[in-house]
Amino acid sequence: MTTGSDHALNIPAQCPVSHEFNPFGGSYQEDPAGSLRKARHEQPVFYSPLLDYYVVTRYADIKAIFRDTTSFSAALTLEPITPLREPAIQKLVEHQFDLGPFLVNEDEPIHMRRRRALAEPLSPANVRAWDPYIRDLVTSYIDKFVKKGHADLVAELMWEFPATVALKFMGVPDTEIEQARQFAVGQIMFGFGRPTEEEQIAGCDGMGRYFNHAKNLVAKLKENTDVDGWVPFAIRASQQDPDTIDDRFLVSMMMSGTSAAHETTSNAGANALLTLMRNRGMWDEICEEPSLIPNAVEECLRYSASVVAWRRLCVKSTSIAGVEIPEGAKVLVVTASGSFDDEIFDEPERFDIHRSNAKQHFAFGFGTHTCLGAPLARLEMKIVLEEMSRRLPHIRLVPDQEFEYLPNTSFRGPQNLFVEWDPADNPLPSDRP
Repeated sequence: MTTGSDHALNIPAQCPVSHEFNPFGGSYQEDPAGSLRKARHEQPVFYSPLLDYYVVTRYADIKAIFRDTTSFSAALTLEPITPLREPAIQKLVEHQFDLGPFLVNEDEPIHMRRRRALAEPLSPANVRAWDPYIRDLVTSYIDKFVKKGHADLVAELMWEFPATVALKFMGVPDTEIEQARQFAVGQIMFGFGRPTEEEQIAGCDGMGRYFNHAKNLVAKLKENTDVDGWVPFAIRASQQDPDTIDDRFLVSMMMSGTSAAHETTSNAGANALLTLMRNRGMWDEICEEPSLIPNAVEECLRYSASVVAWRRLCVKSTSIAGVEIPEGAKVLVVTASGSFDDEIFDEPERFDIHRSNAKQHFAFGFGTHTCLGAPLARLEMKIVLEEMSRRLPHIRLVPDQEFEYLPNTSFRGPQNLFVEWDPADNPLPSDRP
């Protein structure tokens, strides 16, 4: 990193500058926290000319930004990090695309009003009622490969069941699963990667199609408000308080809520299974003692989160770690780096399912924008680990496989996770060939 020759970039003179930081490839994709280890200790806030963002890496500073909703706005959270080219914009115009804000990218006071209005279905008590449904669903997917002796746990498990859970929870029919999948992938690259012009056009076309599809779904659900689900719950809330929950918000909720619940949980589960397979002793421990699984979930979320960064817009000049962040500046808050801060976590690079403060991670954000869906995601991960460890404790990674990740700033999970085992050794007789 350098400081002296970058004043032409209109950044404060004392701010470190990194011309090397590239979140779209290399070590950041493999290990975002590890790639920022030196920055955490030496220059915890720096400017990236590649992104035109200030990058924040340390736990205390990340928490301060999340807390300071007066100085830092969530408004740009879902804006494409690579600006849209004109042909892509025109594609959105063709679809009459007009997506409103969702909880993740709006500020006070409306944010907390909406959050309170929508929180009840996601309370821990209400989420626990989903355990039998999720467990039956996970069991049905494991049934399909348990006797084979090999599987891709992304394609055959983790990419599958969270989509169904998300759509069921939202109140959407099973027939919409494939469209939700395609939208989720397109949104990650569209919003957080470096798509080509052709990829942007395709992404905008998909966004436009999904937007109109979501409008139609909301319209259908409004015709039958007795249906179970988060969106029907929101529709009923909108009838009581249309100023807080309006039609535009309902469409945003349908789009953003479904894709986020699917993508982030799919990646979180895949990351957890991969991490445990790489730390065999810990996997063996949860197989022998399932009561360790809840804290193992928290350590997996700390060690290998599916959401590694969030973005904020500085709307009031302020100082972070001695660096002046000017009004109008964009900030990349690398939460995965904060979850490896040795001021908070003892030996943070050691994976330890017994870690007493594992739950202090940033995998679900912090403060007023903490993920509302965290209880549901935790339950899904817990059930996956319980059922996999019960039925396939002898599972192992296929040797010498390389793991690929979508090149983007904020979301992380392996595209494939190949495992193998001897089905003759399956502990349940009914699972043997």
